[in-house]
Formats: sequence, structure tokens, C-alpha cells
Amino acid sequence: MPRVLLATFALMPDGEGGPLLVDTLARHGVEAAWAVWDDPAVDWAGADLVAARSVWDYHRRLPEFLAWARRVEETSTLLNGAATFETNADKAYLLDLGSVPVVPTELLHHEGLRTGLAAALQRWGTVVVKPRTGASGVGVVVADHVDDLRLAGLTAGPWLVQPLVESVRTAGETSVYVFDGRALTQADKRPEGQEIRVQEEYGGTTVAAPLDPERGELAERAVAAAGGAAYARVDLMHLDGWCVSEVELIEPGLYLEVLPENADHLADVVVRHL
Repeated sequence: MPRVLLATFALMPDGEGGPLLVDTLARHGVEAAWAVWDDPAVDWAGADLVAARSVWDYHRRLPEFLAWARRVEETSTLLNGAATFETNADKAYLLDLGSVPVVPTELLHHEGLRTGLAAALQRWGTVVVKPRTGASGVGVVVADHVDDLRLAGLTAGPWLVQPLVESVRTAGETSVYVFDGRALTQADKRPEGQEIRVQEEYGGTTVAAPLDPERGELAERAVAAAGGAAYARVDLMHLDGWCVSEVELIEPGLYLEVLPENADHLADVVVRHL
């Protein structure tokens, strides 16, 4: 049987979904195991394929993580690949998606932070500031003016600034999963109360939903514009039509608790890429 390693991080050694993905791969004729990406004892070269899965500390240790990805790629197949990881780790990629509609986005740097914020506030009113390299909503700040005390919550820059998409509090956000270029599943997410972050740690809820053809087609276009990927999650918001807020190509959470079929879809991808 071919051997696959599913990379996770030290605080989640059993990975997202625990045995579900391992058992699913076994049914597809693949031996799989979870392995912590920075564990020096792991023999990555002994795997026929490596998939970065719940490596949910990569944004805090990006240079080290990218160096690990490049080493893995020298001796094994790494799904999506180190070059894709490096590009996708900087959310400035949103500016390079061509004709794909995205949430309006500007870049912010330490130099000129105040003037950049002031310009964005004048253009859009309430804005959202987020780190260009980040995950799980960490460091996301909503601000109404340049002296907004909430801006004290900014994490290390540089950052993106975007208009606050009010529909996230009513229509929520959609995640579409794209496997080898095809949109196959969808999850709808809602934040709690006045929160804009939809992750569960902030009180958000996620439910499975039938795949909407319009959102599926947009997600496929977004992944293609980002350079393609074996598997991806595309997050969408509604702002005068559906638009892309993120294209996750490094370690997209599969939300297996609400979309267990994603385990089979990823297993199909693994088999095709072995």
C-alpha cells in the first residue's frame, strides 16, 4: 500500500477529525498516519505523499514552515507544494486574482499606517484590518476611526484593510471546497451577535449546505486564478454579489464534523496524485 503522511501541529497530534481521514484513506487502499510537521523524528522521505492538513501554527512560524515544506518536496510529493504555500501565506494574493470579484482590499504597512487607515475609512466608513499572514481570525480588528481603541488589538504587520461587509451578520459567509479544480461541497457560516468572525471559537456556527452553482463556479475561478491546487477552500461574502474573501491553499480546514464527505473527496485527490 502507498504511504501518506498527514501533517498536523503539536497541539493537535491526532489531526482534524482524528481517525476519520486515516480510515477513509485506508478504504481507498492508502496507508495514512498523522505526523507533527516540526517533529524531527518523522521520516517524511519515507512517505509517497504528504498533505499539509491541520498545520494551524504555520502563520506564527512561517519561515520555518516554508523551509520544512521545501525539504519535504525534495524527497516526496507535497500536495499543493511549497511555492503555492509561500504565495498563499500572504493575503496580498487577493490583489492578483484578476477578473475574479474579491472583497475590496488595500495594503497597510507600519510606515504610513495612520494615513492609510484614514484613506480607507474615508472611502469605506467602517473597516476591517487583518494581518497579511494570519489564520483563525486572530488579529482581525474592526475600526470606525483612526483613534479607535480597538486598533490596539492589531498583531504584527503588515496588514490588509477592507470595508466591513455588513451582510456577514445577516447572510453570513460561505465556504466552498474545490478538489482538483471542481467545487464539490459547501458550508454556510454565521457569526454570533455583532461579531464578524464566523469561527467557532468566537461563537460562530457552521452548517452543511447544498452546493450553489453560482458560488461553486466562482470558487473554481478563484482557485484557477490563484494558480490551481489539488484541494482548496474558498470563502465568499455577499457585497453587491458574491465575492471572494479568502482562497485557502495551505491547510484548509475541511469541517469534517459537518461535511464528512470531504474526507472521501480528499482521499480521491490523494489517490490521483500518488
